[in-house]
Amino acid sequence: MLNNAPLTVYCVGGAVRDRLLGLPVQDHDWVVVGSTPEEMVARGFKPVGADFPVFLHPDTHEEYALARTERKVAQGYKGFTVYTSPDVTLEQDLLRRDFTINAIAEDADGKLIDPYSGQADLKAGILRHVSDAFAEDPVRILRGARFAARFGFTFAPETLALMRNMVDNGEVDALVAERVWQELARGLMEKQPSRFFTTLRECGALKKILPEVEDLFGVPQPAHYHPEIDCGVHVLMVVDDTAKHERVLEVRFAALGHDLGKATTPEDTLPRHIGHEMRSVGLLKKVCERLRVPGDCRDLALLVAQYHSHVHRARELRADTIVKLFDSCDLWRKPERFAQILLACESDAHGRTGHENDAYPQSAYLLNCARAAQAVNAGEIARACADKNLIADKVREARIVAVEAVIKG
Repeated sequence: MLNNAPLTVYCVGGAVRDRLLGLPVQDHDWVVVGSTPEEMVARGFKPVGADFPVFLHPDTHEEYALARTERKVAQGYKGFTVYTSPDVTLEQDLLRRDFTINAIAEDADGKLIDPYSGQADLKAGILRHVSDAFAEDPVRILRGARFAARFGFTFAPETLALMRNMVDNGEVDALVAERVWQELARGLMEKQPSRFFTTLRECGALKKILPEVEDLFGVPQPAHYHPEIDCGVHVLMVVDDTAKHERVLEVRFAALGHDLGKATTPEDTLPRHIGHEMRSVGLLKKVCERLRVPGDCRDLALLVAQYHSHVHRARELRADTIVKLFDSCDLWRKPERFAQILLACESDAHGRTGHENDAYPQSAYLLNCARAAQAVNAGEIARACADKNLIADKVREARIVAVEAVIKG
């Protein structure tokens, strides 16, 4: 028989946390205590959870999960067995959560249930694990790094020590590529993405997850560039600049990967403006393959890695070199992507102490060159060309002439 009494429902997790921080609440997570899957279905909820009982509300379509406990049975973030029953309490459900700031619940009357002192940690700006069960899920290291990047919070010493132990014990090695990319992408989109990477460095996880970025730290910048900061610090400054200007994910990922080759290239073997770019491309291809990075992010990042030095030296380039740059970046079919390349290069220029707000005239200059080259009427040239095998050359020559006019103008 269906129980007609109201369900015992609590709002939990991020919605409660963000409201207490005075931030906009995007989504609600609901926990139902004292119910069963059969009762939820009888009340019109639609089951959607594959690993544990989660249901969609019949009217709001928000997710409602039955209170549950978890037990680690194998390595990796999927190695859990889930126990759910009407006798699982709210406190037991909250105990399995990652950080105390996410283990606060609110009942239907607005009363807060905070058995693990999450409100105190919110006020103090501390990320503290709820229980030692934190160590059972390596994704929580990535989530913690992301929260540090979002809120600017610091880690409780015992939590950071636990994270280091997880790395040392090989738990991080069990992370799958898709989940690493998902958390990396979200970390890059936070307010201060550098905190995501410094957190991973602090606990030793960056050398496991992104050794190509870890290897940049301690490597001096070329003497002609900006030697007082190393390559790792520079890259994090670049990434933070993309966040400061609210760039899209593709630009932020390109900022992260643009200088990877500097860690593997001795400075004294490099010509001034070339060398590490192609090594960056090679390393970046491996990163993208390993993490299964989406095509748009991969393609932009590879172009920025290869051509950012060209963009920085735009005023030194001949017209034919500029047109070759446009060809390589496929300006003709993807002008928006070329604009994103310029945004990533601008942030690269800002990634130096004291130069964070410098003007970057290269962008306007190359965009003027691009507009001139795009204005060339390829169809008209094709119709006027008697030898169809020469069309591409004639179009290219016309584009070079158009760019030369901008250079001389």
